[in-house]
Amino acid sequence: MKHTLTYFTLPLAALLLTGCATEEPASQEPKVEQQTVQKEAPEKAEPVQKETEPEDSAPSKKADTKSAEPTVPASNKALFSGYKQINVDGGDLSGNREPNVVVDIGFGDRKYWAFTNEHAQLVKVVAKEITLQHDSEEMTSSGRYYSDEAKVPGVEDAQLDEGHIIADSLGGVSNAYNITPQDSTLNRYGDQAYMENSIRQAGDVTDFEAIITYPDTKTQIPSHYQYTYTLKGNVIVDDFDNVNPDEVNAALGLTENEDKTAEAAVETAPAPDTGDVSTVDTDGNGQVTIQEAKDAGFRMPITDDHWLYSHMRDNDQDGMVGE
Repeated sequence: MKHTLTYFTLPLAALLLTGCATEEPASQEPKVEQQTVQKEAPEKAEPVQKETEPEDSAPSKKADTKSAEPTVPASNKALFSGYKQINVDGGDLSGNREPNVVVDIGFGDRKYWAFTNEHAQLVKVVAKEITLQHDSEEMTSSGRYYSDEAKVPGVEDAQLDEGHIIADSLGGVSNAYNITPQDSTLNRYGDQAYMENSIRQAGDVTDFEAIITYPDTKTQIPSHYQYTYTLKGNVIVDDFDNVNPDEVNAALGLTENEDKTAEAAVETAPAPDTGDVSTVDTDGNGQVTIQEAKDAGFRMPITDDHWLYSHMRDNDQDGMVGE
């Protein structure tokens, strides 16, 4: 009996051991699944990296925007050297200027450049080409771009005008970078007026340059003007002081002779018609030119109290035509 139980017990024990050995792999299966999940995690993170790519490209767009900003044309770099370019409204009446700056004083698309020195004095104005004022531009009822001019220190003097370096009729604005206190007679009837009228009549002026000088570094009232420009292929230089030309002529003894010459011209001139514009307007366009008025025997200038004035164009709106 003892031998029989022993034989039975041994196979039974072996069977139990075999069963335990086969169950161990089953208990390790959850661990294999956890490892698989961990390996797949980096693959799911790839879309996140792709979403950040537009942020990396943002600096290149900013660089493009910066490069699109306006720059000084290469042709003007040498001209502008030593000056800061600023923008000033054409109708600014403040009368203040900044030192060592360059400002565009051309109305509309015109490029007329004005320069100041270290004392904020207007010392130079240049324009490659002068473009006359034209009727399609926005103007006041008096034919000016602006209703008033900049109040540069000195213009409060009754003997001084707010004188344009480049007149409205030639396309200039009215801020302090185009205005200087100028003797009123010089501005209205003297060399300044004569020069402006010559340019208007020619209608084709290039390489314009104005050099303005002062008696000292504190005043804003110039002592001298020099204009150089090319008119119909000829280089013209207009050089004059900022003084009353009538007083200068009188001091030189020239006024009496001029008065006698004018009186003789009146006596010999044919009597003009006193109301029929058709006798003066030879081309029949309704607008009387200075030459047409002269040909008809009228003495210049024609003032605003003359019947012919309303048929003529007073470009500088000073109440006179043909001064």
